[in-house]
Amino acid sequence: MRPYIKAFLAAQTAIRAGWLDHRHRPLFVKASFSRPDMAGDAEMPQNSSSLTPMQASNDILPATGPAIILVEPQLGENIGMVARAMANFGLSELRLVNPRDGWPSDKARAAASRADHVIDAARVFDDLPSAVADLNFVFATTARARDNFKPVRGPVEAGRALRARQRSGQRTGILFGRERFGLYNDEVGLADEIVTFPVDPAFSSLNIAQAALLMSYEWMKSGLEDETKTNFSSPDMMPATKEQLHGLFAYLEGALEARGYFRPAPKKPKMVDNLRAVLTRAGFAEPELKVLRGIISSLDRFSPAMPRGDGSPGDDPRRLPAAAARARKVTDIE
Repeated sequence: MRPYIKAFLAAQTAIRAGWLDHRHRPLFVKASFSRPDMAGDAEMPQNSSSLTPMQASNDILPATGPAIILVEPQLGENIGMVARAMANFGLSELRLVNPRDGWPSDKARAAASRADHVIDAARVFDDLPSAVADLNFVFATTARARDNFKPVRGPVEAGRALRARQRSGQRTGILFGRERFGLYNDEVGLADEIVTFPVDPAFSSLNIAQAALLMSYEWMKSGLEDETKTNFSSPDMMPATKEQLHGLFAYLEGALEARGYFRPAPKKPKMVDNLRAVLTRAGFAEPELKVLRGIISSLDRFSPAMPRGDGSPGDDPRRLPAAAARARKVTDIE
């Protein structure tokens, strides 16, 4: 186990066991910062009540969602894609633990696709204990079973758990491991619970941005009053009346009759029934019936020889339905 993790666990054990009595606390404590502009140690006053991490640093903003913590990310492009996924679903707090290629990164900013607010606010830490020190609850993501006693949740349940803790005022975070092999066991040990995704065991490796997107999505979904509600919907349309539907049937039947569709003649009643069954099943709205009627009318009145737009249809028999043309001939003979 790494020395810094041993020290972190030892300190946590001491605090929980009550070994640090408030009467023996010094007036000032040392606080270290990971940002370059706040480098070095600073003395901070401490009263008889224990300070929370949020009180200990003015650099920490109120949480609007879980912090996304990337442990030793390798590629700036992956960091940028994580930032983009975060911004898609309302997350903005990105923490980087010892990024391989350093920070800031032009490649990360380019891959973030204008999620600049996430990139600009990203904080860099030298080690994982420092990155999670101010958090009350942390999930660790992993695709492998770990030899520990931590609870394991799926992404849906984890998203709801994070939302409940955020509403109670807790600061939360989600750990994501290295692109090549994820988190070490002792790093998983710093988390409270494990979250894993229901992927194919034969191919369980997820890109870090994909994993971050899945958790960010579940976080946003857990805050919706209706999880099935969408940002936009189709326009409200009044269903067509039976009179309008029957009018379409009659018009279509007349156009098809004029072109000899109903053959042989004895089968016409059944063919008409089938045609009406198809058209009534869809549950057309009034505007949709108008579209269909316009299509049928165009096919009925125009042809390749006399296309639409080639003058006014007028009385040109080539533009009239065949039935109307036959009726005109009968009238002329009489």
